[in-house]
Amino acid sequence: MPVYVWVGKNRKGEVQKGEMDAGGEEAVRNHLTRLKITPTRIKKKPKDLFENVSFLQPVVKQKDVILFCRQFSTMIDAGLPIIQCLDILHSQQENATFKKMLKNVKDSVESGSTLAEALKAYPKHFDDLFINMIHAGETGGILDTILRRLSTYMEKAAKLKAKVKGAMTYPIVTIVIAIVVLAVILIFVIPVFEEMFADFGADLPTPTKVVIAMSEFAQSKSGYILVAIILFVFAFRRTYKTEKGRAVVDRSVLRLPVFGDLLRKVAVAKFTRTMGTMLGSGVAILEALDIVGKTAGNKTIEDAIAKVRSGISEGRTMADPLTESGVFPSMVCQMISVGEATGALDAMLGKIADFYDEEVDQAVENLTSLIEPFMLVFLGVTIGGLVVAMYLPIFKMAGAIS
Repeated sequence: MPVYVWVGKNRKGEVQKGEMDAGGEEAVRNHLTRLKITPTRIKKKPKDLFENVSFLQPVVKQKDVILFCRQFSTMIDAGLPIIQCLDILHSQQENATFKKMLKNVKDSVESGSTLAEALKAYPKHFDDLFINMIHAGETGGILDTILRRLSTYMEKAAKLKAKVKGAMTYPIVTIVIAIVVLAVILIFVIPVFEEMFADFGADLPTPTKVVIAMSEFAQSKSGYILVAIILFVFAFRRTYKTEKGRAVVDRSVLRLPVFGDLLRKVAVAKFTRTMGTMLGSGVAILEALDIVGKTAGNKTIEDAIAKVRSGISEGRTMADPLTESGVFPSMVCQMISVGEATGALDAMLGKIADFYDEEVDQAVENLTSLIEPFMLVFLGVTIGGLVVAMYLPIFKMAGAIS
């Protein structure tokens, strides 16, 4: 069926535009009339020559999914049927990839599938957490509330991820730049100085000899160094894919000074936020723990959550296995215990998540303030040391002449 691009005005005179699959212009005009939109232009959309080449299509970003949830929630709250909501969202979607997805979801729902079943066809964009919450919303008749909660959850999760990424980016970029500068100096700059010093015929200072030896090593062994780095990365990735290797690496990461504390706080915030959102949406606690464990992102945290799930299935509370794991702070375990005792576990988990979001903010600020002077000292000692070592013979010669 051809796609038509339309532009029109609503009752308030506001310009609106979108796209629609239809048999002809008349069908588009009738559809817009039902939506109380007066069309000013309708034309057939030209075919995209690369629509079947997946890597050339636009990527569906998380902000697209968040906006979809917010708009969908508003429409359902206004009393529109699900299929009509999907039709409007599809026609107004500008991202071609997401537009195609929404068209397929709408067709699946029209053919008798539930919304959760239709969305399950796109696990890359709608994970188990999303699907289970949509299913709970459909079953409980609170789909608008669930969609609103999902959009809020995803927004907070995206902010948390951005904070951690921002904290990690600065030191990584600085170290990479320092390594590149060092490599350029050792391989290209120092050999020029070495030739100049050879013409002097004088004995060189020890620091200069050390730097020249480093330069000769870098020039002669640069190929071996590059191969060694590639092999290390390959071996690390292979090891991390194994259960034992991942467990060792993830456990070690949580024990790192400064960074380990930050990542632990991020894990606690993510666990409590996800768990609280799912429980508040009516997802069963065992099913929620299973999903949260899969999305933990750290094998140590995942194992701790698995023990909690096992404990609950045996009739225990959530707080006791969490305390025994030693992964979660005692304050978190105590607050969860209070939440279980008062019957307000989802609300308590939300409060813990808010608290740890602030803790992550503070940890990122502390990390930045610690890293900046360390990086300055690192760059000054390495690059500054090389420069001084290469100018020592010149200073020595100038002193001899004077």
